[in-house]
Amino acid sequence: MKFRAWLALVAGILPVILIAIVVFLALYSRQAIHFNGWGFVARNTWNLGNLYMDPVTRHGFQVQPGATYGILFLIVGTLLSTLFALMFAVPVGIGAAIFLAEAIPSHLRTWISFFVELLMAIPSVVFGLWGYVVVIPFLSRHLFPLLAATLGKVIPFFAGPTGSGYSLLTASIVLALMIVPIVAATLRDALVSQPVSLREAALGLGATRFEALWKVILPGARKTLIGATFLALGRALGETMAVLMVSGNALNYLPHNIYDPISTMAAFIVSQLDSALQDPTGMAVRSLAEIALVLAIISVVVNGLARLLLLMWNNGQRVAAV
Repeated sequence: MKFRAWLALVAGILPVILIAIVVFLALYSRQAIHFNGWGFVARNTWNLGNLYMDPVTRHGFQVQPGATYGILFLIVGTLLSTLFALMFAVPVGIGAAIFLAEAIPSHLRTWISFFVELLMAIPSVVFGLWGYVVVIPFLSRHLFPLLAATLGKVIPFFAGPTGSGYSLLTASIVLALMIVPIVAATLRDALVSQPVSLREAALGLGATRFEALWKVILPGARKTLIGATFLALGRALGETMAVLMVSGNALNYLPHNIYDPISTMAAFIVSQLDSALQDPTGMAVRSLAEIALVLAIISVVVNGLARLLLLMWNNGQRVAAV
């Protein structure tokens, strides 16, 4: 009984910490929330104002002259980069998991899987530096012109100009490489743990090895795949340094094509913190805290949707079984 109580205590710490963080952000950014209103998420203008002049009073709050805070461009950049990263990472992760679970000998599986999982331990700043030195020059000189000349003729979002390489696509590719190991390692464990009897039964009914994998083994790991995808989604939403180094850190700018620079909420907080600290009224820092609050809410909503999706899937399975 004591063991169960200790487990409950340890497990209860995590949601308490999450609630405490959200409450702290809400309280700290309360003045910014009242000052910015709902336009904070709808406006496309972030301006700290004139930091060399005395503060003025607007709407009952002390702010710098000309200060305006809006983060629509950050929300768009965050969601687009995360969406494209998932589009790249999930198929590659599924393929890597299938390869690790089915296509290599068992005595090599552990070592190769170890190297795949080791990618998750690489600091994000290393990915960012690699993206800055290798990925950006390659994409800007070779891939972007090719995409603009081919896909750009039929898909306007892929049309030029191709820019300098600091772009939505660059950030998405770097993010995808960072979250592929999450999908691959998690799904591989699920595929390996599937009962051998399922595969033997499918093969005994005349299915090929690929058909047994695709129609029997992989559907059995669908729940794990959904969970791994949302786990990767959460990592992509909150990634900071790698995105900051390759995205172009656009300010007050919505991307018109996939080669345009962007900025995400997490990266923007880091890039603007030093300037915001120069605001004597503190409204700039509190507005950054409001960005963090919006990002935290988005993350909680995404994880809630994941739980809801899994619950609906489980209920569907029960109904089908009845």
